[in-house]
Amino acid sequence: MDTVIGVIGGSGVYEIDGLKDARWQTVSSPWGAPSDDILTGTLDGVKMAFLPRHGRGHVHSPSTVPYRANIDALKRLGVTDVISVSACGSFREDMAPGDFVIIDQFIDRTFAREKSFFGTGCVAHVSVAHPTCPRLGAACLAAAQAQGVTVHSGGTYLAMEGPQFSTIAESRLYRDVWGADVIGMTNMPEAKLAREAELCYASVAMITDYDSWHDDHGAVDIAQIIATLTGNAGHARGLVARLPALLGGTRAPCPHGCDRALDHALMTAPAKRDPALMQKLDAVAGRMIGH
Repeated sequence: MDTVIGVIGGSGVYEIDGLKDARWQTVSSPWGAPSDDILTGTLDGVKMAFLPRHGRGHVHSPSTVPYRANIDALKRLGVTDVISVSACGSFREDMAPGDFVIIDQFIDRTFAREKSFFGTGCVAHVSVAHPTCPRLGAACLAAAQAQGVTVHSGGTYLAMEGPQFSTIAESRLYRDVWGADVIGMTNMPEAKLAREAELCYASVAMITDYDSWHDDHGAVDIAQIIATLTGNAGHARGLVARLPALLGGTRAPCPHGCDRALDHALMTAPAKRDPALMQKLDAVAGRMIGH
């Protein structure tokens, strides 16, 4: 099949440079309205779709981002590979503001968000033991290195509810006891939903600060975050621009099985499935339910 790269842009990343035939499309989803229209086009001959996670003008908080609608809308556009770009704080001295981290694990501490497309009427359980796609993460790592960014391969992302930043006690718990590397507010349930939708997912975390654990840096400073975001955003756009050449226009099945995550996941017997829910799953689970 054709590669279609979907980019979900977080704080500070609101566009893709160099898109040909670029246009903003309204995509309807049975899970509600996505965060915004989706910018589509081609880059180096590869189809691209860009969705601003918080909406243009930053209108959605981390808790109100319509995560299910966003993933469903990208799936409806034919996206095969999702790149998440988001700002985060660091728990590690060597992961400094301005650095990028290619995330490979999550600790999900969010609690006010819908986390699954499935439920009563169609129960499903997918594995998120390895919540990101190694193939896609490797491409993001290579793109970041070529861009000249200091990038770390692998890291655990603590997803907090927000919108407030951590207390010092929380920050030290996440760092010293739980072993998290970075902290953010938006990659969950996004990564879980991408897995349910059988989409390869990679997370590029752009470090803006040291959260509140670091004795020499004090509390999170919004002015500092914004200044670092501005520098990061240009590197993030450069990283994205390098992905079409790395991923290519033709896509083979994912060697890690991301695009077959539902193979043994649906538990509810076909005769017992809720027709209304099945209709809503037409894009997310269409391969399994015959839509």
